[in-house]
Amino acid sequence: MESLKVLQLSGERATFDEATVEKLRSSLRGGLLLPNDEGFDKARTVWNAMIHRSPALVVRCAGVADIRQAVAFAHENRLLTAVKGGGHNIAGNAVCDGGLLIDLSAMRAVTVDPIASVAHVEPGATLGDFDHECQAFGLAAPMGINSTTGVAGLTLGGGFGWLSRKYGMTVDNLLAADVITADGRLLRASATENPDLFWAIRGGSGNFGVVSRFEFKLHPVGPEILGGLIVYALKDATSALKQLREYVKQLGEDTNVWTVMRKAPPLPFLPPEVHGTEIIAFCVFHAGKPDEGRKAIEPMRKLGTILGEFIGMQPYTAWQQTFDPLLTPGARNYWKSHNFVDLSDGAIEVAVKYVQNLPSPHCEIFFGLVGGATTRPKADATAYSHRDAIYICNVHGRWETAAEDQKCTDWARGFFRDAAPYASGGVYVNFLTDDEPERIKAAYGPGYERLVSAKKKYDPDNLFRMNQNIRPSP
Repeated sequence: MESLKVLQLSGERATFDEATVEKLRSSLRGGLLLPNDEGFDKARTVWNAMIHRSPALVVRCAGVADIRQAVAFAHENRLLTAVKGGGHNIAGNAVCDGGLLIDLSAMRAVTVDPIASVAHVEPGATLGDFDHECQAFGLAAPMGINSTTGVAGLTLGGGFGWLSRKYGMTVDNLLAADVITADGRLLRASATENPDLFWAIRGGSGNFGVVSRFEFKLHPVGPEILGGLIVYALKDATSALKQLREYVKQLGEDTNVWTVMRKAPPLPFLPPEVHGTEIIAFCVFHAGKPDEGRKAIEPMRKLGTILGEFIGMQPYTAWQQTFDPLLTPGARNYWKSHNFVDLSDGAIEVAVKYVQNLPSPHCEIFFGLVGGATTRPKADATAYSHRDAIYICNVHGRWETAAEDQKCTDWARGFFRDAAPYASGGVYVNFLTDDEPERIKAAYGPGYERLVSAKKKYDPDNLFRMNQNIRPSP
């Protein structure tokens, strides 16, 4: 082969001869992929079709030893390095151009200890992997709303899901993690071991190392839960959202309601004439006793004229996959996000206005309800600090062709601009795109300087910079 040129942190390129490349390859149990190798294109492809990046080489990790070899090689040669888990990565920074990609997506093991109610999870696992193993024992943790989401990225950014009102953020259920730092050390991070690192990885994204194993506290859930959708026409949205904000103030923590505004997909319980029209859908979930759940969600059935509904008992694993068809890979995606402590009249007005002008049938605006247990820890308990958030809003721009890029991104940015006066100023880091560097401090919140201190200690050269980056120095 010809010599391999790999982009360094400095912007220059390091040159490696065939012997050096083969030495790295022979040290791996997983594999090493170069641009002409079978599987390279799949390894460099991420969920968001707007991202087209090509690293110089890919290390496909099969275990901790492979991760350490890859990190050591990157550190020694000061290579531009990206780390790819198993999920979405909306910003696309799980892949770099010209550098080294550490691909963890093959490391998907989930091991459950049902006696201790603990799960040990590898960094390539998805929520589907996690739920499959945990629900075999009637256990779960608050993690996302799509089975294709990656456990690692979700957790490192804070993480929330249907169970968060009852059991907190994902990071509130993280007991420990094994972290390979930039110098190749394998450290255990927990409340008693490297506690500064443990604090930082619970919301500080992938800035401090590569997590090779997560350890989560599990809770009894399911195996069946009460869940479903209640759909109204968009003309009812303003009134319905004003009623919702009062309803949630009295809502028990077993129950959650997420709000989605978009064009109606062809759901079987909706009349055909509703398909493709603008709707507001309330996604209802109850983790407790079914009779109590039905009573709790009954007010949500009285917010206007129902176009259709489907509510019933179903496996928790099935509910976690309900929205997967709306988030399949291969589409172009651009998101904008706000946190809200309440839904003011102004915020409601802006949201309804923008849903009346959707640039693509795949675009939507959702308000994810948190509150409850997510608000009880102090703001500085974890690096995730947005404990005042009651609604986490995602403006989900999604479309099919490059010709739609401008109108769809303009729409998302317009909503973000017009809704900003009514938002808290905070933002969920996992919903940030790659063109929002000015919002990084807002995403990490008041603990930012503490995160900088951890960065200086564990990654002083900023090897792990392909993320919503915390720089070790200005």
